[in-house]
Amino acid sequence: MDDPVLRVQSQLTARDRVLLGWLYDHGVLTSFQVAHALFPSLDFCQRRLRILYRLRLVARFRPQRADGGSYPYHYVIDQLGAEVVAAGRDERPPRRDHARVERRRWTSSRTLEHRLGVNGFFTGLAGYARTHPDVRLGEWLSEAACRRLGVFTRRGDPALVRAYQPRVRPDGYGLWVTGGRVVPFFVEYDTGGEPLSVLTGKLVGYREWFAAMGRAWPVLFWLHSAARERNLRRMWAETPPLVPVATGARDHATAAGMCPAEAVWAVAGDGGQRSTLADLSAWVLDDRDPTREAA
Repeated sequence: MDDPVLRVQSQLTARDRVLLGWLYDHGVLTSFQVAHALFPSLDFCQRRLRILYRLRLVARFRPQRADGGSYPYHYVIDQLGAEVVAAGRDERPPRRDHARVERRRWTSSRTLEHRLGVNGFFTGLAGYARTHPDVRLGEWLSEAACRRLGVFTRRGDPALVRAYQPRVRPDGYGLWVTGGRVVPFFVEYDTGGEPLSVLTGKLVGYREWFAAMGRAWPVLFWLHSAARERNLRRMWAETPPLVPVATGARDHATAAGMCPAEAVWAVAGDGGQRSTLADLSAWVLDDRDPTREAA
């Protein structure tokens, strides 16, 4: 019997497989995010996405704007695409309604803006790495992947893996590699809707988590605005965080034409000087090579 997964395999490029994996793991990406992260031009990207759409590897939708018109195409995994990813990872095939459920989830989700913001953070890093051969985004884990029991705990410590469940839920984890510097980090993507005290309270959970892991990595707060960043840092001036944490403001970065890889990060307790993501390697407290983190 003809296997559609086998039939389509020969038509896929390495870049297609990366994209399908991202959609499977991270839910939804806009055409602009895909183009920036993986392609030399938007036109080239759109042509390839149309091919993947016709092959039924990806599906798409266009949310309507409240003031008229529509947003760019938003892409999600289609059922065949999900089966291709699972087969490539030697995983159990997804449920038959996997793609339908995912598509419905994002076309009707009130958290779509937040998810696109988180994914935009990481595709911004991937796009920077695409045009800077000396750096790479070595790993990108979703919120769901970060919650898997034991993902970040020490190998060979099964008791800790069974016993500890983090109180915090990072919006994502990444591994930034440049030259001899490696920066594992967690991301907290802020939409401006939570009180600053809630953001500060998350650091208690990170402190407990880092103590359980036996290592501490920078927590990056990617904030809604520069004004909100200033207010948060005033709170931390009175009660300094007990974990490595840095802040950046999206409006400041956009105005300066910079992305999260560049000098947009101010480390708490370090006088407010802006650092690049690679510079944050100085704040990694680890006793082993983080490039060996379990995926």
